[in-house]
Amino acid sequence: MKINLKIIAELGKVRISLPVALSACTGYVLQTGKFDAGALLLIPGVFLMSCSSGAINHIQEYKTDALMPRTQKRPIPSGKISLQGAMLVALAYFVAGAAILLTGFRPIVFLTSFLTLLSYNAIYTPLKKVTAFAVVPGSLVGALPPFIGWFAGGGELLNERIIWVALFFFIGQIPHFWLLLLMFGKEYSMAGFPSLNTVFTDNQIKRLSYTWILATIGAAFLVAATVLHGLVALLFLFVYIFYLLFSLTSGILVKQDFPVRMSFLKLNLLYLMMMILLIADSLR
Repeated sequence: MKINLKIIAELGKVRISLPVALSACTGYVLQTGKFDAGALLLIPGVFLMSCSSGAINHIQEYKTDALMPRTQKRPIPSGKISLQGAMLVALAYFVAGAAILLTGFRPIVFLTSFLTLLSYNAIYTPLKKVTAFAVVPGSLVGALPPFIGWFAGGGELLNERIIWVALFFFIGQIPHFWLLLLMFGKEYSMAGFPSLNTVFTDNQIKRLSYTWILATIGAAFLVAATVLHGLVALLFLFVYIFYLLFSLTSGILVKQDFPVRMSFLKLNLLYLMMMILLIADSLR
């Protein structure tokens, strides 16, 4: 069966793996103050490790993917690639990423990247079949990548700057997932996953999501207070945060509804903005 780059990229969940690599780069620049050869080496290493994790997830869930309209056209359930072919792609991603991280950085960098993979493929993914609250331990997936870059830059574990940044991404993973549930929860139920939709009503999930978005915004303020120093970066972050608060709250008060898809997109933009601002603010 012919394998093309589009299938390989889809298996690697490139649209997810790129932000993961950027998150690791954020930690690196935060520690070193530089975007140098180390950053240029770290980015592909973390990206390939994340792609390996994504491909492994495709392998783990191809049977349930076939049951959901949103995922049934993915490479394995659609027959675009065999299970064995997907395993080879996942292995190739892993070997390439591990080679870069092990040869270019301290062992702790690879170990943290591998722990990120395990938190997604060995903790979160299996727990999805057991509990609707798998997202809470699974949020380590968002918290660990900044530490990969931080360690690559020579940083130590117990530093409040990287801890606040990691906390922001940890908290932000929870409303990210719950907003996905509001958009695709019925499909998760079709595939047999225990879903919050069977525990809470849509309105309750909306309230929970709004509460966690507020918690994410609170964590963003903590990052602003403890990590960001530049006036321009702080101004950009504060303007966007207040815009996000206004748009969400006005949707609830005026339209009497929580704007789910819009909230999902704007929350993702907050993550992206935070990474870009942290990198720009840390360069010296």
